[in-house]
Amino acid sequence: MELNTALYLIPVNISNAPLNDTLPPGNLEILRGLHHLIVENVRTARRFLKRCDPGFDISAVNFYELNRHTDLAAVGEYLEPLRNGEPMGVMSEAGCPAVADPGALPVSIAQREGLRVIPLVGPSSILMALMASGFNGQGFAFNGYLPIDGKERERKLKELETASRRSDMTQIFIETPYRNNRMLKVMADTLQPSTRICVACDITDPEKESIITLPASKWKGRKYDYDKRPAIFLIYAGNKSNG
Repeated sequence: MELNTALYLIPVNISNAPLNDTLPPGNLEILRGLHHLIVENVRTARRFLKRCDPGFDISAVNFYELNRHTDLAAVGEYLEPLRNGEPMGVMSEAGCPAVADPGALPVSIAQREGLRVIPLVGPSSILMALMASGFNGQGFAFNGYLPIDGKERERKLKELETASRRSDMTQIFIETPYRNNRMLKVMADTLQPSTRICVACDITDPEKESIITLPASKWKGRKYDYDKRPAIFLIYAGNKSNG
């Protein structure tokens, strides 16, 4: 398959579901045509490629790591093949690259330089959680991680709740998986009883997926165990519902 000269944004599976259930087969055809990939971790990127196709010729791919250890000043050099007319790809560890992901940096550089960027279809846990929450999907904000300090976290939660009520917006955030249970308890204890909380966990996993929306009052005393599982948290204090 002959590819256009572009920076392809390649989604990665977010669960152990069969790849055909979450990724279009056309993505693999594009992957086969790429010889330069910007990835968060070379080892997991290789594993993903082999899962896509056990016969994938990994030796023909040049990998460029982009993570918290990368010298960000050097990222611009990663795009030299693209500047020279070769297609390149960006992959995250899971989900869609450049969304809550360091892959946004090479995309930003490509856009500034007028280089073509092509996003591919694939799973986004943020959007899928919003879709299933029943909250306002026309106005929402993703807030990344909240503060770790207890008082700062409570202050931020109240701030997000107020913003949700005033602007009728869904507020979305994530937590380090081993702190998920603590996060939910703090949410239930801090937010107004009527504020709705959605916890979307193990999205796309055919056996473990759980997406539950309840008022804060009903999360109190409820039994749950979300620790060490990938989860998205959403709060909504407005009046609209998706529809």
